[in-house]
Amino acid sequence: MKKQNNYYKKKGIIYKICAPFVRLFYRKVKYLGLENLPKEPCVIAGNHAQMHGPANAELNFPTKKLIWCDGPMMERKEFPKYAYNNFFGGKPNFFQKVFVRLSTPIITSVFKSADALPVYRDMRIVKTYKFSTEALDKGANIVILPECPDEFNEITNKFNEYFVDVARFYYKQSQKELCFVPMYYCREQKTVLFGKPTKFNSQELIENERKRICEYLMAEITSLAKTLPPHKVIPFNAVKKKDYKMSK
Repeated sequence: MKKQNNYYKKKGIIYKICAPFVRLFYRKVKYLGLENLPKEPCVIAGNHAQMHGPANAELNFPTKKLIWCDGPMMERKEFPKYAYNNFFGGKPNFFQKVFVRLSTPIITSVFKSADALPVYRDMRIVKTYKFSTEALDKGANIVILPECPDEFNEITNKFNEYFVDVARFYYKQSQKELCFVPMYYCREQKTVLFGKPTKFNSQELIENERKRICEYLMAEITSLAKTLPPHKVIPFNAVKKKDYKMSK
């Protein structure tokens, strides 16, 4: 396996120190609907729930997996600018800049050791698809939390459609049509639900498949959330807790 695929890397010392403490906040999670996960490797797509979705997937996930993660989270040179724009609205104050600079070596080291697969927003995205295909070939599921800032409903934001293209790359190499499984993570009730999968149709135009699969996943995630008792939904966008919406 290629060196860049982080699933096959040893955990670094900083990761080993940090992970047990973080795991304390994500214990006793119930996984419901595991029977919906196909026997063959698949893509599992869910809500982001700010940092909680990725953290729970990293520390407690019930299957072998790789998690799509923004590439700059693993790059010392790229992380500060990424953090300023994504965590502080592009206008960090002096103390925030100092914090980012001091924490960059720790944060990037942790993410390099995590079960994280780098995702890029430029021509390097081809590497992301390539690494994903390699991981699927090795039997690992791919966890993707593809929400974007635009709201879909009170449960989830709209999905960035281009993650679906991993199925096209996988089909070209394996001649297998990849399944996409919807997942809803409820932090309040410490529950993860998996819904019924939908399969990529290799004979259909990719533009149509992007739209169809995303619409299916968003609708199913909404349905999964509504099977739970009413609860506060952690949104993708960074808002105050008092502004969290209730599931209906």
